[in-house]
Amino acid sequence: MSDIIQLLPNIDTEPFENVLERLEKANISSNDLMTFGPVDVARRADVSIDQVRELTATLIAQLHAQLGFDESRNGHGEEEDATAKSGEKDTTPIWSHVSTLDDDLDAALGGGFPAGQVCEITGESAAGKTQLLLTLLLAVQLAPPKGLGKTALYLSTEAPLSTTRLNQILTRHPYLSLLSESERPSLSRVQSAQLQDLESQDHVLRYQVPVQIARANVGLIIIDSIAANFRAEFDRAGAASSSDALARRSLQLTQLGSHLRDLARTHNVAIVVANQVLDRFGPIASYFDAAVTSTPLSQSSVSTQVSNANNNNAAPPQLSQQPVQVFSTNDPLSLDHQQRFFTGWGDQRFLRDLKTPSLGLTWANQLSARIVLLKQPILQPQDYLLGPGMDIVGWKRHLKVAFSAWSRDNNGADGVEFEVCEEGIRSKKADGNTGTNEAT
Repeated sequence: MSDIIQLLPNIDTEPFENVLERLEKANISSNDLMTFGPVDVARRADVSIDQVRELTATLIAQLHAQLGFDESRNGHGEEEDATAKSGEKDTTPIWSHVSTLDDDLDAALGGGFPAGQVCEITGESAAGKTQLLLTLLLAVQLAPPKGLGKTALYLSTEAPLSTTRLNQILTRHPYLSLLSESERPSLSRVQSAQLQDLESQDHVLRYQVPVQIARANVGLIIIDSIAANFRAEFDRAGAASSSDALARRSLQLTQLGSHLRDLARTHNVAIVVANQVLDRFGPIASYFDAAVTSTPLSQSSVSTQVSNANNNNAAPPQLSQQPVQVFSTNDPLSLDHQQRFFTGWGDQRFLRDLKTPSLGLTWANQLSARIVLLKQPILQPQDYLLGPGMDIVGWKRHLKVAFSAWSRDNNGADGVEFEVCEEGIRSKKADGNTGTNEAT
């Protein structure tokens, strides 16, 4: 059938069975159905205009419901009129979020991680993903506006929850440590579960999580990480190269994203998932030009070759200042060109070691926001016996918004610099000072 079934698995197709069959024969997708006029669609599919209009209206209504659009809030719903007539004040919070407990990071995120949305935190290993997630587990227990005053659920697909580190953040954080005993978060209000494979992951998310949300008043669900089980299932030898396996994975990702959005919207919980990254390969020449580190042996051999060719009068080779070529095509509609707008890498001309978040474009379309944690080495020249080289003396970390439904993205910029410390994560000012954690 049409891709409408993949987009909306729960839609009632019985009234539109004949129309969907004709749309499929005419190669008309759900995107075409909503963007083209009903007259054009009816002519191409050889169906009546009324049928096309009815199907389009149903499709749009289902998508609005899935994304959480509420007609009662735009002045056209009956619920708002009934509330106004009864004279009761609507106390439903319009916007609630989970804070990072750092003012600068919250400002970059538009206030924090909102309830009712599915957000992703991605970055390479040791970028600080788990540290940020652990902070959110404690912050959600705080009263608004810092948190939601609810419990947290941590679902792990790899390493179990580090309660030792979580307790360290609780006792060392300058804001949390000053709270009274009744206001302070507690480790007893953080629940965790292990998701061993895709089958158990699907079962827990569909049957156990909704029950636990209602039973324990859960306000935040964290999945760390979302890609691990998919990689174990589909990246086996022979499986990844199969077109059937890729199609099956895309369908499972779409269904998972739809279910997570439905959970977030129905129960008004914030869902934050961690994701892994893959290396992005480009033209070979750009990688030779983009090399920023080298071993003393390689530096020595290169210097010797240049010296012999120029009678010992040439200086050692300098690092190239040419921008890295990040596109393999000039087509602006190609994935190579467009991925810089939603991956978090490739939008800066001199950024090296480009990465791509796992699970591809299919998964990116399921998210409300993607937060990227960038990690770059701090290099220092060092003289060795075999010649000059570069040592890594530290790391610079930045939090960057790749895309978001409620805040401005940081495409073309570094984002907010932060550091990982005993208290969790904290922003760093341009002058090197740390950010604030005001008790407001």
